[in-house]
Amino acid sequence: MSEFISSPANRLIKEVVSLKQKKYRDSLGLFIAEGVRLIEECAVAGWSVATCIYTEAAAARDRTRSLIERLEKLNCQLAVVPDSLYNKISDTEQPQGIMVIVKKRQATLESMVAAGENPPLVVVLDGIQDPGNVGTIIRTADAAGCTGVIALKGSADIYAGKTVRASMGSLFHLPVVEGITSLELITWLQRCRVRLLATSLQQSELYYRTRLACPVAIVLGNEGQGVSPELLEAADSCVNIPLIGQAESLNVAVAAGIILYEAVRQRSTL
Repeated sequence: MSEFISSPANRLIKEVVSLKQKKYRDSLGLFIAEGVRLIEECAVAGWSVATCIYTEAAAARDRTRSLIERLEKLNCQLAVVPDSLYNKISDTEQPQGIMVIVKKRQATLESMVAAGENPPLVVVLDGIQDPGNVGTIIRTADAAGCTGVIALKGSADIYAGKTVRASMGSLFHLPVVEGITSLELITWLQRCRVRLLATSLQQSELYYRTRLACPVAIVLGNEGQGVSPELLEAADSCVNIPLIGQAESLNVAVAAGIILYEAVRQRSTL
């Protein structure tokens, strides 16, 4: 049974608004996923959905109505709101009229090594600031069959609305660890015998001449500063993508896709 809410002063509505800020996402252990496709992916992956908020117009569509019914069977709290209120709390330019409050799920470093039979292929985000880049890299890592993604401290929040949307649901399928320090990463990689590769234009080799079929973690650095000095120093090797034209650099998410699919190519020939 759905509760009808029309007041912006309602406790649930205030909670949704608060979850736009990282400090509340962290303290409550919750985040927002908005849009039919994202919520479908969330449900398929078995994430715990606490609350679903939707409009009557959205519920009139077959696909959305089926999704609401599915969530209701999972004992999800349901709330229907007027279009005007939904548009105020929505974080998207073209709202679809349905959002959910989801409980965070934290992966572990150990789970990445034990995740499958293939040699680990891990992506490390070192201070990447743009949520869109972070979400796109998670999506690309998922598509490339990576073991998981590690977002070091100082990177954009993986549960920010823009990150979640840019991941296109891959956040719900791929193990992602956040809040790890560089030292914790280095210690873990050495213990698990996983090579550390850093992307860098200085003293590096071409990415397609680097061994990527072995257990490896690929570090992608901050959009402006690149990989941090401590990780460059700890890296077993540094790799670069050749720039033939006049561009000074590639977008970090594009660079991730190029290197990860070279790893896919190399591993497919084993």
